[in-house]
Amino acid sequence: MKFYNAHDFINHYAKSVKEKMAYDTASDLESWQKEAREKLIDLLGLPFEMCENDFSITEKTETEDYIRIDFEYQSEEGFYVPCNLLIPKGEIKPRPVAICLQGHSTGKHISIGVAKYPNDNNSIAGGRDFAVRAVKEGLCAIAMDQRYMGETGHGENGTPSCITDHENMPSVILGRTAIGERVWDIMRLIDVIYENLTEYIDKDKIICMGNSGGGTATFYASCVDERINYSMPSCAVCTYEASIMAMNHCSCNFIPGIRKYFNMGDLGCLIAPRPFVLVCGKDDPIFPLAGVKESFDIIKKSYKDAGKEELCHMVIGQGGHQFYPDDAWPVMHKLLEK
Repeated sequence: MKFYNAHDFINHYAKSVKEKMAYDTASDLESWQKEAREKLIDLLGLPFEMCENDFSITEKTETEDYIRIDFEYQSEEGFYVPCNLLIPKGEIKPRPVAICLQGHSTGKHISIGVAKYPNDNNSIAGGRDFAVRAVKEGLCAIAMDQRYMGETGHGENGTPSCITDHENMPSVILGRTAIGERVWDIMRLIDVIYENLTEYIDKDKIICMGNSGGGTATFYASCVDERINYSMPSCAVCTYEASIMAMNHCSCNFIPGIRKYFNMGDLGCLIAPRPFVLVCGKDDPIFPLAGVKESFDIIKKSYKDAGKEELCHMVIGQGGHQFYPDDAWPVMHKLLEK
């Protein structure tokens, strides 16, 4: 077979590459997870240097439905991440929390249902007002900006700078990755929850969730940090060949060398046996359903090996690349009740 198109060739070549650390049901799950997690952390360019926990509340407001506390925290020396904490009105007590991660949107304001830029209302209507919905479900919620998005980096009309200017690429020169940076910020946010927010948040019921690029960060963070008790990525988990390698995606999705060791289904086995809800759309054009199902089948095997099949679920929405709150939240509530 001859190829003159380089893209076609590399995708053909990928089919012959056997993942060096693919999950094998014959392996001891915990032993495999330890080795695989260490390798993933290395591929992501982690860990970064720890810094002082510099946490501060910048504003506090109230609406009819919730109390909103705006805060920021230091993730790396000199780098600060802005967040909004939403607390349901009523008794102040530790509640489950949803860490809400936007994908390639204009920023975390989408999660709290606020439109700032043209087309923001379309994102909100697509189920991406995660924090507002989480409050309606009786949970606390934290909306945070991922690196190169929202307040941490945007171009014209709020477009993420990883798209407009590829501002994430210098991290690769330094042996880092954008996904690794985003995972690190989530991990440091969990440090903040543990150290500063237990008045409001039950630290044993931390949910991480997001759509598209937010689902990607949710997935990798859940693979790395076992303090994430519940994982709900949306429109992000698929085989690399069917999605990230098959079509145009933002450069922030790429992790050098990862396909030599894992496919996404293998990585999902790092989340087992913690409760997991994979959300997808049957007509999603950039994370095709066949690749999603192939990945989920691998993940499901690890839950079976752990004797926890009932904690692993796939929710298929009857549409495209969006979140499906009415389908996903009932499943998550059942897991929270276990």
